[in-house]
Amino acid sequence: MPELVNTHFNGDATIVFTTGIAHGHKLAKAAINDYDMVVAVGGDGTVNEIASALVGSNTILGVVPCGSGNGLSRFLQIPMDMEAAIKNLNGDHAALIDSGTANGKPFFNMAGMGFDAHISEVFSHGKKRGFISYIKSSLQEVVNYKSQSYHLEIDGNVYERQAFMLSFANSSQYGNNAHISPQASVQDGLLDVCVIKPFPLYRFVGLVIRMFTKTTNKSRFVEIISGKHIIVKRHTDGPMHLDGEPEIAGAEVKIDILPASLHILVGEDFNKMA
Repeated sequence: MPELVNTHFNGDATIVFTTGIAHGHKLAKAAINDYDMVVAVGGDGTVNEIASALVGSNTILGVVPCGSGNGLSRFLQIPMDMEAAIKNLNGDHAALIDSGTANGKPFFNMAGMGFDAHISEVFSHGKKRGFISYIKSSLQEVVNYKSQSYHLEIDGNVYERQAFMLSFANSSQYGNNAHISPQASVQDGLLDVCVIKPFPLYRFVGLVIRMFTKTTNKSRFVEIISGKHIIVKRHTDGPMHLDGEPEIAGAEVKIDILPASLHILVGEDFNKMA
């Protein structure tokens, strides 16, 4: 990666390239006792892999965003420019943020079921990455996608919902500044359960526009319920994504918040917003 040469990083660094799935997690786990900071160079999936090894430790996570959406990095005001992001590693603006778990598996930005999980699965098999490819996949798949029934238990309260998709938001956005839960915070000890209700197909573009204008919470097709302990029951096993990485989850999924569980280096403007 020639971009990492002459980066103005003040300190000693060891650069290691991952060789496959979960290798980054192993490297980060091994680095806890020897390094003050472990840096993830990649998107939300890579951040998840590294951060999951650092949860509960005093080791700081640094991020150089290089993914398709970079949802958590954008929310934390980490620069998208690579050189600026590396310079940001010299800062002393670390923050403690919450993390979530779904059946014990960690996520830090967003988890989801329904349409966005379906799209994550489709997108993962595509040859092209990036925002435009994601939008094309969404437009192709939305026509035939059917809403599902969900039984939700949120902090002991029961909700029966028919939903196009469910998002469990730690930060406010999926990535690319598409905000599903504008009021979400990574430091409030809560997850926002975003229920996207069935809607007429002609409303799809309008909902997308609301994401980019941070007004989804004002749509009659969106319901947001905050909570700490969430149980989701559906009729069968099905797709779920954790920070954009798809997997098949069971018919019942338990989702919890782990408050103030990850030390992460944020952008210098983040604390001004918080």
